[in-house]
Formats: sequence, structure tokens, C-alpha cells
Amino acid sequence: SDYLMADKKRAIQQILGGAAGEMTVNGIKYNGIMTAIPLGDQETADVLNYIRNSWGNKGEAIRPEEVKAIRK
Repeated sequence: SDYLMADKKRAIQQILGGAAGEMTVNGIKYNGIMTAIPLGDQETADVLNYIRNSWGNKGEAIRPEEVKAIRK
């Protein structure tokens, strides 16, 4: 989605801390809750890298060190 690909830091934050409220994804407004997912730094990077590079996506790699820095 355009939402996921637009902001690497936000994507990491939403996996770590969850998300709530309105967001627009590919032109469609959503308003819901996504709970945090209890993953380690490497696991979080792996999940996001898979999503950001599947289904035609071509996203810059997310490193475990980036996840660790945001987790603090």
C-alpha cells in the first residue's frame, strides 16, 4: 500500500506499538485498531522487509538496528 511504503519509521512504529484512528490507504479511509505485535528487532525487520518487497513492492531494506533505535 502507499501508506506502508511512504514512511519506513511509521511502519516500524506501528508494528511495535500498534495503531488506532483514521488512516487513508490507497485512497480509502479506514478507522480501526491494530494491536502491537510482540516481535524482536530482527523479526520486525524481516516481516516489514517481506511485505515491503512482495506483491510488486520495491522498498528500501529495514535493518534490525533501525527497529532497535525506534523501540527505545
